[in-house]
Amino acid sequence: MAQKHKKLGDTLWGIANDLRGAMNADDFRDYMLSFLFLRYLSFNYEASAKKELGRDYPKSPSKEDKPDFIVPPPLEIWYKENEQDTEEFEKQMRKKVHYVIKPKYLWSNITELARTQNGELLETLGEGFRHIENESFESTFHGLFSEINLNSEKLGKTPTERNKKLCNIIQKIAEGIADFSTDTDTLGDAYEYLIGQFAAGSGKKAGEFYTPQQISTILSEIVTLDSQDPATGKKNKLDKVLDFACGSGSLLLNVRKQIKEGGGSIGKIFGQEKNITTYNLARMNMLLHGMKDTEFEIFHGDTLLNQWDLLNEMNPSKKVEFDAIVANPPFSLRWEPNDTLAEDFRYKSYGLAPKSAADLAFLLHGFHFLRDSGTMAIILPHGVLFRSGAEERIRTKLLKDNNIDTVIGLPANLFYSTGIPVCILVLKKCKKEDDVLFINAAEQFEKGKRQNELNEDHIENILETYKYRNEQERYSRKVSMEEIESNGYNLNISRYVSTAEEEVKIDLNEVHKKLISIDEKIEKTRNEHNQYLKELGLPPV
Repeated sequence: MAQKHKKLGDTLWGIANDLRGAMNADDFRDYMLSFLFLRYLSFNYEASAKKELGRDYPKSPSKEDKPDFIVPPPLEIWYKENEQDTEEFEKQMRKKVHYVIKPKYLWSNITELARTQNGELLETLGEGFRHIENESFESTFHGLFSEINLNSEKLGKTPTERNKKLCNIIQKIAEGIADFSTDTDTLGDAYEYLIGQFAAGSGKKAGEFYTPQQISTILSEIVTLDSQDPATGKKNKLDKVLDFACGSGSLLLNVRKQIKEGGGSIGKIFGQEKNITTYNLARMNMLLHGMKDTEFEIFHGDTLLNQWDLLNEMNPSKKVEFDAIVANPPFSLRWEPNDTLAEDFRYKSYGLAPKSAADLAFLLHGFHFLRDSGTMAIILPHGVLFRSGAEERIRTKLLKDNNIDTVIGLPANLFYSTGIPVCILVLKKCKKEDDVLFINAAEQFEKGKRQNELNEDHIENILETYKYRNEQERYSRKVSMEEIESNGYNLNISRYVSTAEEEVKIDLNEVHKKLISIDEKIEKTRNEHNQYLKELGLPPV
Protein backbone atom coordinates (compact mmCIF):
# COMPACT_ATOMS: atom_id res chain seq x y z
CA MET A 1 0.00 0.00 0.00
CA ALA A 2 1.33 3.42 -0.87
CA GLN A 3 2.37 5.58 2.09
CA LYS A 4 -0.38 8.17 1.55
CA HIS A 5 -3.02 5.43 1.69
CA LYS A 6 -1.64 4.06 4.94
CA LYS A 7 -1.47 7.55 6.46
CA LEU A 8 -5.13 8.12 5.68
CA GLY A 9 -5.93 4.69 7.09
CA ASP A 10 -3.95 5.46 10.26
CA THR A 11 -5.74 8.80 10.64
CA LEU A 12 -9.17 7.20 10.31
CA TRP A 13 -8.21 4.29 12.58
CA GLY A 14 -7.06 6.76 15.22
CA ILE A 15 -10.43 8.52 14.97
CA ALA A 16 -12.22 5.18 15.33
CA ASN A 17 -10.29 4.28 18.46
CA ASP A 18 -10.91 7.70 20.01
CA LEU A 19 -14.63 7.73 19.30
CA ARG A 20 -15.92 4.20 19.68
CA GLY A 21 -15.64 4.26 23.48
CA ALA A 22 -17.19 1.12 24.95
CA MET A 23 -18.54 -0.01 21.56
CA ASN A 24 -16.82 -3.14 20.26
CA ALA A 25 -14.83 -3.10 17.03
CA ASP A 26 -17.46 -5.04 15.05
CA ASP A 27 -20.25 -2.56 15.82
CA PHE A 28 -18.23 0.59 15.25
CA ARG A 29 -16.77 -0.81 12.03
CA ASP A 30 -20.19 -0.73 10.38
CA TYR A 31 -20.76 2.95 11.23
CA MET A 32 -17.26 4.05 10.28
CA LEU A 33 -17.17 2.25 6.94
CA SER A 34 -20.71 3.30 6.02
CA PHE A 35 -19.86 6.98 6.58
CA LEU A 36 -16.69 6.58 4.53
CA PHE A 37 -18.79 5.03 1.76
CA LEU A 38 -21.36 7.84 1.88
CA ARG A 39 -18.52 10.33 1.64
CA TYR A 40 -17.13 8.58 -1.46
CA LEU A 41 -20.51 8.36 -3.21
CA SER A 42 -21.23 12.02 -2.51
CA PHE A 43 -17.88 13.41 -3.69
CA ASN A 44 -17.96 11.26 -6.82
CA TYR A 45 -21.51 12.39 -7.55
CA GLU A 46 -20.80 16.07 -6.96
CA ALA A 47 -17.68 15.96 -9.16
CA SER A 48 -19.72 14.41 -11.98
CA ALA A 49 -22.55 16.92 -11.45
CA LYS A 50 -20.06 19.77 -11.74
CA LYS A 51 -18.91 18.45 -15.12
CA GLU A 52 -22.48 17.91 -16.27
CA LEU A 53 -23.68 21.42 -15.32
CA GLY A 54 -20.50 23.26 -16.30
CA ARG A 55 -20.84 27.00 -15.77
CA ASP A 56 -24.32 26.55 -14.30
CA TYR A 57 -22.90 24.76 -11.28
CA PRO A 58 -23.22 27.25 -8.35
CA LYS A 59 -20.22 28.37 -6.34
CA SER A 60 -19.98 26.99 -2.83
CA PRO A 61 -21.12 29.58 -0.24
CA SER A 62 -18.52 30.67 2.31
CA LYS A 63 -18.83 29.15 5.76
CA GLU A 64 -17.04 32.16 7.23
CA ASP A 65 -20.01 34.33 6.36
CA LYS A 66 -22.37 32.03 8.26
CA PRO A 67 -20.36 30.19 10.92
CA ASP A 68 -23.43 29.17 12.94
CA PHE A 69 -25.73 28.40 10.01
CA ILE A 70 -25.93 25.42 7.69
CA VAL A 71 -24.22 26.15 4.39
CA PRO A 72 -26.10 24.18 1.70
CA PRO A 73 -24.26 22.15 -0.95
CA PRO A 74 -23.99 23.93 -4.33
CA LEU A 75 -26.18 21.22 -5.86
CA GLU A 76 -29.00 22.04 -3.45
CA ILE A 77 -28.87 25.68 -4.61
CA TRP A 78 -29.06 24.51 -8.24
CA TYR A 79 -32.04 22.24 -7.48
CA LYS A 80 -33.99 25.12 -5.93
CA GLU A 81 -33.23 27.43 -8.85
CA ASN A 82 -33.91 24.84 -11.58
CA GLU A 83 -36.81 22.68 -10.41
CA GLN A 84 -38.06 22.17 -13.96
CA ASP A 85 -34.70 20.69 -15.05
CA THR A 86 -33.96 18.33 -12.14
CA GLU A 87 -35.68 15.30 -13.68
CA GLU A 88 -33.63 15.52 -16.89
CA PHE A 89 -30.47 16.20 -14.89
CA GLU A 90 -30.98 13.04 -12.78
CA LYS A 91 -31.67 11.05 -15.93
CA GLN A 92 -28.30 12.12 -17.33
CA MET A 93 -26.55 11.36 -14.04
CA ARG A 94 -27.95 7.82 -14.02
CA LYS A 95 -26.41 7.31 -17.46
CA LYS A 96 -23.02 8.68 -16.43
CA VAL A 97 -22.44 7.56 -12.82
CA HIS A 98 -25.28 5.02 -12.54
CA TYR A 99 -26.85 6.60 -9.46
CA VAL A 100 -28.47 9.72 -8.02
CA ILE A 101 -28.25 11.32 -4.56
CA LYS A 102 -30.62 14.09 -3.54
CA PRO A 103 -28.68 17.17 -2.30
CA LYS A 104 -30.13 16.85 1.20
CA TYR A 105 -28.40 13.50 1.68
CA LEU A 106 -24.96 14.39 0.30
CA TRP A 107 -21.98 14.12 2.63
CA SER A 108 -21.38 17.87 2.33
CA ASN A 109 -24.82 18.52 3.83
CA ILE A 110 -24.49 15.78 6.46
CA THR A 111 -21.17 17.26 7.62
CA GLU A 112 -22.77 20.69 7.84
CA LEU A 113 -25.45 19.28 10.12
CA ALA A 114 -22.67 17.70 12.19
CA ARG A 115 -20.60 20.91 12.28
CA THR A 116 -23.53 22.93 13.58
CA GLN A 117 -24.64 20.12 15.93
CA ASN A 118 -28.03 20.21 14.23
CA GLY A 119 -30.72 18.09 15.88
CA GLU A 120 -31.97 16.84 12.50
CA LEU A 121 -28.78 14.92 11.64
CA LEU A 122 -29.99 11.55 13.01
CA GLU A 123 -33.25 11.70 11.07
CA THR A 124 -31.62 13.05 7.87
CA LEU A 125 -28.94 10.37 7.93
CA GLY A 126 -31.54 7.62 8.31
CA GLU A 127 -33.57 9.04 5.44
CA GLY A 128 -30.40 9.31 3.35
CA PHE A 129 -29.48 5.68 3.87
CA ARG A 130 -32.99 4.57 2.82
CA HIS A 131 -32.83 6.89 -0.18
CA ILE A 132 -29.55 5.37 -1.39
CA GLU A 133 -30.84 1.82 -0.81
CA ASN A 134 -34.17 2.25 -2.55
CA GLU A 135 -33.82 5.08 -5.06
CA SER A 136 -30.22 5.97 -5.86
CA PHE A 137 -29.26 2.72 -7.57
CA GLU A 138 -32.78 1.67 -8.50
CA SER A 139 -32.90 -2.00 -7.47
CA THR A 140 -29.18 -2.79 -7.30
CA PHE A 141 -28.41 -1.86 -3.70
CA HIS A 142 -31.41 -2.75 -1.64
CA GLY A 143 -30.54 -3.30 2.01
CA LEU A 144 -27.06 -1.83 1.68
CA PHE A 145 -27.27 -0.16 5.12
CA SER A 146 -29.62 -2.70 6.69
CA GLU A 147 -27.19 -3.53 9.48
CA ILE A 148 -26.62 0.10 10.52
CA ASN A 149 -28.79 0.79 13.57
CA LEU A 150 -28.86 4.56 14.07
CA ASN A 151 -31.22 4.06 17.01
CA SER A 152 -28.86 1.75 18.89
CA GLU A 153 -28.41 2.59 22.58
CA LYS A 154 -24.69 1.98 22.02
CA LEU A 155 -24.73 5.43 20.40
CA GLY A 156 -26.71 6.93 23.29
CA LYS A 157 -29.78 6.27 25.39
CA THR A 158 -31.88 9.07 23.91
CA PRO A 159 -32.30 10.42 20.37
CA THR A 160 -30.59 13.62 21.48
CA GLU A 161 -27.56 11.73 22.81
CA ARG A 162 -27.39 9.62 19.65
CA ASN A 163 -27.62 12.69 17.46
CA LYS A 164 -24.79 14.33 19.41
CA LYS A 165 -22.60 11.22 19.16
CA LEU A 166 -23.15 10.95 15.40
CA CYS A 167 -22.40 14.66 14.95
CA ASN A 168 -19.09 14.13 16.72
CA ILE A 169 -18.15 11.01 14.72
CA ILE A 170 -18.99 12.55 11.34
CA GLN A 171 -17.29 15.86 12.13
CA LYS A 172 -14.08 14.07 13.16
CA ILE A 173 -14.10 11.90 10.01
CA ALA A 174 -14.67 14.97 7.82
CA GLU A 175 -11.79 16.83 9.52
CA GLY A 176 -9.48 13.80 9.40
CA ILE A 177 -10.02 13.13 5.71
CA ALA A 178 -9.91 16.77 4.55
CA ASP A 179 -6.14 16.90 3.98
CA PHE A 180 -6.01 13.75 1.85
CA SER A 181 -6.62 13.01 -1.80
CA THR A 182 -10.15 11.94 -2.69
CA ASP A 183 -9.16 9.61 -5.54
CA THR A 184 -10.53 6.08 -5.49
CA ASP A 185 -7.12 4.46 -4.96
CA THR A 186 -6.49 6.40 -1.77
CA LEU A 187 -9.97 6.02 -0.35
CA GLY A 188 -10.37 2.41 -1.48
CA ASP A 189 -7.05 1.35 0.02
CA ALA A 190 -7.83 3.23 3.24
CA TYR A 191 -11.11 1.32 3.39
CA GLU A 192 -9.19 -1.96 2.97
CA TYR A 193 -6.73 -0.90 5.65
CA LEU A 194 -9.56 -0.15 8.08
CA ILE A 195 -11.17 -3.52 7.37
CA GLY A 196 -7.84 -5.15 8.28
CA GLN A 197 -7.52 -3.10 11.48
CA PHE A 198 -11.06 -3.92 12.54
CA ALA A 199 -10.38 -7.57 11.74
CA ALA A 200 -7.40 -7.50 14.10
CA GLY A 201 -9.72 -6.36 16.87
CA SER A 202 -12.45 -8.87 16.06
CA GLY A 203 -10.60 -12.09 16.88
CA LYS A 204 -12.31 -15.21 15.55
CA LYS A 205 -15.09 -13.18 13.90
CA ALA A 206 -12.49 -11.74 11.52
CA GLY A 207 -12.50 -14.99 9.54
CA GLU A 208 -16.00 -14.12 8.36
CA PHE A 209 -14.90 -11.13 6.36
CA TYR A 210 -11.14 -10.81 5.99
CA THR A 211 -8.31 -12.64 4.24
CA PRO A 212 -4.88 -11.20 5.19
CA GLN A 213 -3.38 -9.25 2.28
CA GLN A 214 -0.26 -11.44 2.07
CA ILE A 215 -2.33 -14.58 1.47
CA SER A 216 -4.73 -12.71 -0.77
CA THR A 217 -1.78 -11.65 -2.94
CA ILE A 218 -0.56 -15.25 -3.30
CA LEU A 219 -3.97 -16.56 -4.39
CA SER A 220 -4.53 -13.62 -6.75
CA GLU A 221 -1.14 -14.01 -8.43
CA ILE A 222 -1.58 -17.76 -8.85
CA VAL A 223 -4.86 -17.47 -10.76
CA THR A 224 -3.58 -14.58 -12.90
CA LEU A 225 -0.13 -16.03 -13.66
CA ASP A 226 -1.70 -18.61 -15.95
CA SER A 227 -3.14 -15.82 -18.09
CA GLN A 228 0.36 -14.48 -18.72
CA ASP A 229 1.75 -14.40 -22.24
CA PRO A 230 5.08 -16.32 -22.12
CA ALA A 231 6.55 -14.17 -24.90
CA THR A 232 5.71 -10.70 -23.54
CA GLY A 233 5.15 -11.40 -19.84
CA LYS A 234 1.90 -9.41 -20.05
CA LYS A 235 -1.26 -10.81 -18.56
CA ASN A 236 -4.27 -11.31 -20.78
CA LYS A 237 -7.96 -10.88 -20.09
CA LEU A 238 -9.93 -12.79 -17.49
CA ASP A 239 -13.54 -12.70 -18.57
CA LYS A 240 -15.18 -13.88 -15.33
CA VAL A 241 -13.75 -14.28 -11.81
CA LEU A 242 -15.57 -15.86 -8.86
CA ASP A 243 -15.14 -15.91 -5.08
CA PHE A 244 -17.99 -18.00 -3.63
CA ALA A 245 -17.18 -17.02 -0.01
CA CYS A 246 -16.16 -13.46 -0.74
CA GLY A 247 -16.39 -11.79 2.69
CA SER A 248 -15.67 -8.08 2.26
CA GLY A 249 -14.51 -8.64 -1.33
CA SER A 250 -10.83 -7.91 -0.82
CA LEU A 251 -9.70 -11.13 -2.49
CA LEU A 252 -11.69 -10.35 -5.65
CA LEU A 253 -10.33 -6.82 -5.72
CA ASN A 254 -6.80 -8.18 -5.36
CA VAL A 255 -7.31 -10.40 -8.42
CA ARG A 256 -8.50 -7.35 -10.33
CA LYS A 257 -5.47 -5.37 -9.16
CA GLN A 258 -2.95 -8.09 -10.08
CA ILE A 259 -4.32 -8.60 -13.59
CA LYS A 260 -4.46 -4.86 -14.29
CA GLU A 261 -0.94 -4.24 -12.96
CA GLY A 262 0.25 -7.06 -15.21
CA GLY A 263 -1.14 -5.31 -18.28
CA GLY A 264 -4.28 -7.43 -18.59
CA SER A 265 -7.97 -6.72 -18.11
CA ILE A 266 -10.94 -8.23 -16.35
CA GLY A 267 -14.49 -8.60 -17.58
CA LYS A 268 -16.72 -8.98 -14.53
CA ILE A 269 -16.19 -10.20 -10.99
CA PHE A 270 -18.72 -12.30 -9.09
CA GLY A 271 -18.96 -12.90 -5.36
CA GLN A 272 -21.26 -14.76 -3.01
CA GLU A 273 -21.59 -14.17 0.73
CA LYS A 274 -23.94 -15.62 3.34
CA ASN A 275 -23.42 -13.07 6.14
CA ILE A 276 -25.61 -10.01 5.50
CA THR A 277 -23.27 -7.49 7.16
CA THR A 278 -20.27 -8.78 5.25
CA TYR A 279 -22.27 -8.89 2.03
CA ASN A 280 -22.99 -5.18 2.44
CA LEU A 281 -19.31 -4.46 3.16
CA ALA A 282 -18.37 -6.21 -0.09
CA ARG A 283 -20.74 -4.14 -2.20
CA MET A 284 -19.45 -0.91 -0.65
CA ASN A 285 -15.87 -2.09 -1.16
CA MET A 286 -16.40 -2.62 -4.88
CA LEU A 287 -17.74 0.91 -5.40
CA LEU A 288 -15.09 2.48 -3.20
CA HIS A 289 -12.48 1.00 -5.54
CA GLY A 290 -14.02 2.80 -8.49
CA MET A 291 -16.02 -0.09 -9.93
CA LYS A 292 -19.33 0.57 -11.62
CA ASP A 293 -22.29 -1.51 -10.52
CA THR A 294 -22.26 -3.15 -13.98
CA GLU A 295 -18.71 -4.47 -13.42
CA PHE A 296 -19.47 -6.75 -10.49
CA GLU A 297 -22.24 -8.86 -9.02
CA ILE A 298 -22.39 -9.87 -5.36
CA PHE A 299 -25.06 -12.33 -4.27
CA HIS A 300 -26.39 -12.83 -0.74
CA GLY A 301 -27.01 -16.53 -0.13
CA ASP A 302 -25.75 -19.93 1.02
CA THR A 303 -23.05 -21.33 -1.27
CA LEU A 304 -23.41 -24.94 -0.11
CA LEU A 305 -27.14 -24.90 -0.92
CA ASN A 306 -26.36 -23.12 -4.20
CA GLN A 307 -29.10 -20.51 -3.79
CA TRP A 308 -27.81 -18.32 -6.64
CA ASP A 309 -29.96 -18.75 -9.75
CA LEU A 310 -27.00 -17.71 -11.90
CA LEU A 311 -25.22 -20.95 -10.94
CA ASN A 312 -28.23 -23.23 -11.18
CA GLU A 313 -28.48 -23.47 -14.96
CA MET A 314 -28.97 -27.15 -15.81
CA ASN A 315 -28.38 -26.76 -19.55
CA PRO A 316 -24.64 -27.50 -20.13
CA SER A 317 -24.52 -25.11 -23.09
CA LYS A 318 -25.71 -22.24 -20.88
CA LYS A 319 -23.68 -23.13 -17.80
CA VAL A 320 -21.74 -20.18 -16.35
CA GLU A 321 -18.01 -20.87 -16.17
CA PHE A 322 -15.18 -18.82 -14.67
CA ASP A 323 -11.62 -18.23 -15.83
CA ALA A 324 -10.39 -17.83 -12.27
CA ILE A 325 -11.83 -18.89 -8.91
CA VAL A 326 -10.42 -17.87 -5.52
CA ALA A 327 -11.85 -18.64 -2.09
CA ASN A 328 -11.16 -18.63 1.63
CA PRO A 329 -14.24 -20.47 2.92
CA PRO A 330 -14.97 -21.13 6.63
CA PHE A 331 -12.61 -23.80 7.95
CA SER A 332 -14.17 -27.20 8.77
CA LEU A 333 -17.71 -25.84 8.92
CA ARG A 334 -20.31 -28.32 10.20
CA TRP A 335 -23.16 -28.74 7.72
CA GLU A 336 -26.28 -30.86 7.27
CA PRO A 337 -26.37 -32.19 3.70
CA ASN A 338 -29.76 -33.63 2.77
CA ASP A 339 -30.69 -36.42 0.33
CA THR A 340 -31.27 -33.90 -2.45
CA LEU A 341 -27.67 -32.67 -2.24
CA ALA A 342 -26.41 -36.22 -2.77
CA GLU A 343 -27.77 -35.95 -6.32
CA ASP A 344 -26.63 -32.35 -6.78
CA PHE A 345 -24.67 -31.83 -10.01
CA ARG A 346 -21.74 -30.41 -8.03
CA TYR A 347 -21.31 -33.47 -5.80
CA LYS A 348 -22.82 -36.41 -7.68
CA SER A 349 -19.55 -37.68 -9.18
CA TYR A 350 -17.60 -37.36 -5.93
CA GLY A 351 -19.98 -37.98 -3.05
CA LEU A 352 -20.74 -35.61 -0.19
CA ALA A 353 -18.21 -34.16 2.20
CA PRO A 354 -18.73 -35.32 5.82
CA LYS A 355 -21.08 -33.44 8.14
CA SER A 356 -18.15 -32.60 10.41
CA ALA A 357 -16.30 -30.57 7.76
CA ALA A 358 -17.68 -28.91 4.63
CA ASP A 359 -14.20 -27.99 3.32
CA LEU A 360 -14.34 -30.24 0.24
CA ALA A 361 -18.00 -29.36 -0.37
CA PHE A 362 -16.88 -25.76 -0.88
CA LEU A 363 -14.03 -26.94 -3.10
CA LEU A 364 -16.31 -29.06 -5.29
CA HIS A 365 -18.80 -26.20 -5.61
CA GLY A 366 -16.14 -23.91 -7.06
CA PHE A 367 -14.46 -26.60 -9.13
CA HIS A 368 -17.73 -27.41 -10.92
CA PHE A 369 -17.91 -23.89 -12.33
CA LEU A 370 -14.24 -23.65 -13.36
CA ARG A 371 -13.61 -23.25 -17.08
CA ASP A 372 -11.45 -25.98 -18.69
CA SER A 373 -8.66 -23.45 -19.21
CA GLY A 374 -9.12 -21.81 -15.80
CA THR A 375 -7.33 -21.97 -12.44
CA MET A 376 -8.80 -22.29 -8.97
CA ALA A 377 -6.91 -21.49 -5.74
CA ILE A 378 -8.58 -22.19 -2.40
CA ILE A 379 -7.43 -21.91 1.23
CA LEU A 380 -8.22 -24.97 3.36
CA PRO A 381 -7.13 -26.56 6.65
CA HIS A 382 -4.49 -29.30 6.38
CA GLY A 383 -7.00 -32.00 7.32
CA VAL A 384 -8.34 -32.16 3.76
CA LEU A 385 -4.93 -33.48 2.67
CA PHE A 386 -5.00 -36.65 4.75
CA ARG A 387 -8.36 -37.28 6.44
CA SER A 388 -9.96 -40.63 5.58
CA GLY A 389 -13.54 -41.62 4.75
CA ALA A 390 -15.56 -39.38 2.43
CA GLU A 391 -12.75 -36.86 2.10
CA GLU A 392 -10.31 -39.56 1.03
CA ARG A 393 -12.74 -40.67 -1.73
CA ILE A 394 -13.13 -37.10 -3.01
CA ARG A 395 -9.38 -36.45 -2.85
CA THR A 396 -8.60 -39.73 -4.64
CA LYS A 397 -10.94 -38.97 -7.55
CA LEU A 398 -9.52 -35.46 -7.97
CA LEU A 399 -6.01 -36.94 -8.06
CA LYS A 400 -6.87 -39.78 -10.44
CA ASP A 401 -8.53 -37.24 -12.76
CA ASN A 402 -5.30 -35.20 -12.58
CA ASN A 403 -7.08 -32.09 -11.29
CA ILE A 404 -4.84 -31.21 -8.33
CA ASP A 405 -1.96 -29.10 -9.60
CA THR A 406 -0.19 -27.74 -6.51
CA VAL A 407 -0.30 -28.08 -2.73
CA ILE A 408 1.18 -25.17 -0.76
CA GLY A 409 1.69 -25.41 2.99
CA LEU A 410 1.67 -22.06 4.81
CA PRO A 411 2.92 -21.14 8.30
CA ALA A 412 0.69 -21.28 11.37
CA ASN A 413 -0.91 -18.20 12.93
CA LEU A 414 -1.30 -16.12 9.76
CA PHE A 415 -5.01 -15.47 10.34
CA TYR A 416 -6.74 -13.34 12.96
CA SER A 417 -9.44 -15.99 13.31
CA THR A 418 -7.33 -19.10 13.92
CA GLY A 419 -3.77 -20.12 14.75
CA ILE A 420 -3.81 -23.37 12.76
CA PRO A 421 -1.57 -23.76 9.71
CA VAL A 422 -3.44 -23.82 6.41
CA CYS A 423 -2.74 -24.86 2.85
CA ILE A 424 -3.55 -23.59 -0.62
CA LEU A 425 -4.83 -26.10 -3.14
CA VAL A 426 -4.49 -25.16 -6.81
CA LEU A 427 -6.83 -27.04 -9.14
CA LYS A 428 -7.16 -27.22 -12.93
CA LYS A 429 -9.46 -29.23 -15.19
CA CYS A 430 -6.96 -29.57 -18.04
CA LYS A 431 -3.57 -29.89 -16.42
CA LYS A 432 -0.43 -30.17 -18.52
CA GLU A 433 1.77 -31.96 -15.96
CA ASP A 434 1.12 -35.47 -14.65
CA ASP A 435 2.65 -34.78 -11.24
CA VAL A 436 1.74 -32.65 -8.22
CA LEU A 437 3.94 -29.79 -7.04
CA PHE A 438 4.36 -29.60 -3.26
CA ILE A 439 5.62 -26.37 -1.67
CA ASN A 440 6.36 -26.51 2.04
CA ALA A 441 6.56 -22.85 3.08
CA ALA A 442 5.59 -23.56 6.70
CA GLU A 443 8.94 -22.44 8.11
CA GLN A 444 9.29 -19.22 6.13
CA PHE A 445 7.72 -16.31 8.03
CA GLU A 446 8.40 -13.35 10.28
CA LYS A 447 7.05 -13.50 13.81
CA GLY A 448 4.71 -10.58 14.54
CA LYS A 449 3.20 -9.30 17.78
CA ARG A 450 -0.10 -11.12 17.28
CA GLN A 451 0.18 -12.94 13.96
CA ASN A 452 3.00 -14.35 11.91
CA GLU A 453 3.63 -12.52 8.64
CA LEU A 454 4.95 -13.27 5.18
CA ASN A 455 7.35 -10.69 3.78
CA GLU A 456 7.87 -9.92 0.08
CA ASP A 457 10.68 -12.47 -0.25
CA HIS A 458 8.53 -15.25 1.21
CA ILE A 459 5.68 -14.43 -1.16
CA GLU A 460 8.02 -14.12 -4.15
CA ASN A 461 9.62 -17.49 -3.38
CA ILE A 462 6.22 -19.21 -3.32
CA LEU A 463 5.10 -17.59 -6.57
CA GLU A 464 8.37 -18.20 -8.44
CA THR A 465 8.37 -21.83 -7.32
CA TYR A 466 4.77 -22.23 -8.49
CA LYS A 467 5.31 -20.46 -11.80
CA TYR A 468 8.40 -22.42 -12.85
CA ARG A 469 7.64 -25.60 -10.86
CA ASN A 470 11.07 -25.36 -9.29
CA GLU A 471 12.39 -28.01 -6.92
CA GLN A 472 14.32 -26.85 -3.84
CA GLU A 473 15.69 -29.03 -1.07
CA ARG A 474 13.43 -29.00 2.02
CA TYR A 475 11.07 -26.55 0.24
CA SER A 476 9.50 -27.89 -2.96
CA ARG A 477 9.25 -31.05 -5.01
CA LYS A 478 7.32 -32.46 -7.98
CA VAL A 479 5.81 -35.79 -6.95
CA SER A 480 4.66 -38.43 -9.43
CA MET A 481 1.17 -39.89 -9.29
CA GLU A 482 2.73 -43.30 -8.75
CA GLU A 483 4.34 -42.15 -5.51
CA ILE A 484 1.13 -40.46 -4.35
CA GLU A 485 -0.81 -43.64 -5.14
CA SER A 486 1.69 -45.69 -3.14
CA ASN A 487 0.92 -43.42 -0.19
CA GLY A 488 -2.80 -44.12 -0.45
CA TYR A 489 -3.51 -40.73 -2.08
CA ASN A 490 -2.48 -39.04 1.15
CA LEU A 491 -1.29 -35.48 0.43
CA ASN A 492 0.24 -34.71 3.81
CA ILE A 493 2.97 -32.29 2.74
CA SER A 494 5.65 -33.53 5.13
CA ARG A 495 5.49 -36.98 3.47
CA TYR A 496 6.88 -35.46 0.30
CA VAL A 497 8.79 -32.34 1.43
CA SER A 498 10.21 -32.41 4.92
CA THR A 499 11.67 -29.21 6.34
CA ALA A 500 13.72 -31.15 8.89
CA GLU A 501 17.45 -31.07 8.35
CA GLU A 502 19.21 -34.43 8.19
CA GLU A 503 21.17 -35.35 11.28
CA VAL A 504 24.93 -35.46 10.84
CA LYS A 505 26.12 -39.07 10.57
CA ILE A 506 28.40 -40.10 13.45
CA ASP A 507 31.40 -42.43 12.92
CA LEU A 508 31.49 -44.38 16.21
CA ASN A 509 35.00 -45.80 15.55
CA GLU A 510 36.34 -42.28 15.10
CA VAL A 511 34.61 -41.13 18.26
CA HIS A 512 36.06 -44.08 20.18
CA LYS A 513 39.60 -43.23 19.01
CA LYS A 514 39.12 -39.60 20.10
CA LEU A 515 37.93 -40.68 23.56
CA ILE A 516 40.97 -42.95 24.01
CA SER A 517 43.27 -40.10 22.96
CA ILE A 518 41.56 -37.74 25.41
CA ASP A 519 41.90 -40.32 28.24
CA GLU A 520 45.63 -40.69 27.48
CA LYS A 521 46.13 -36.90 27.62
CA ILE A 522 44.25 -36.72 30.92
CA GLU A 523 46.39 -39.51 32.40
CA LYS A 524 49.63 -37.86 31.25
CA THR A 525 48.60 -34.49 32.66
CA ARG A 526 47.55 -36.10 35.97
CA ASN A 527 50.94 -37.80 36.33
CA GLU A 528 52.77 -34.53 35.68
CA HIS A 529 50.55 -32.75 38.19
CA ASN A 530 51.15 -35.42 40.88
CA GLN A 531 54.92 -35.16 40.35
CA TYR A 532 54.72 -31.43 41.22
CA LEU A 533 52.61 -32.24 44.29
CA LYS A 534 55.19 -34.85 45.42
CA GLU A 535 58.01 -32.32 45.19
CA LEU A 536 55.97 -29.95 47.35
CA GLY A 537 55.30 -32.71 49.88
CA LEU A 538 51.56 -32.82 49.09
CA PRO A 539 49.40 -35.94 48.54
CA PRO A 540 48.58 -36.92 44.89
CA VAL A 541 45.10 -36.54 43.36
